[in-house]
Amino acid sequence: MQTIGAHEAKAHFSSLLDRVSKGETITITRHGIPVAILGPIAAPEAKLSHRAIVLRKRIKPGGMSVRQMVEEGRRFASPPDSVAGRTA
Repeated sequence: MQTIGAHEAKAHFSSLLDRVSKGETITITRHGIPVAILGPIAAPEAKLSHRAIVLRKRIKPGGMSVRQMVEEGRRFASPPDSVAGRTA
């Protein structure tokens, strides 16, 4: 981890961001006292909804056209009549 003064960090902020985007962590100091750490953020985890997981298990690629997959998804996602406020 490199240490850099606040004045220099301000002057070279763009290049610091380039280095951080490559995984480097930089400590920024003010009058020699560490005040901030500039570092890469953790990548957000992609989470599938329960519906997407169930749908993914039900549909196997290669067996259906895209249109069929969309229609299957619509049937799966549409709420029951009683939930949607419709009566039979």
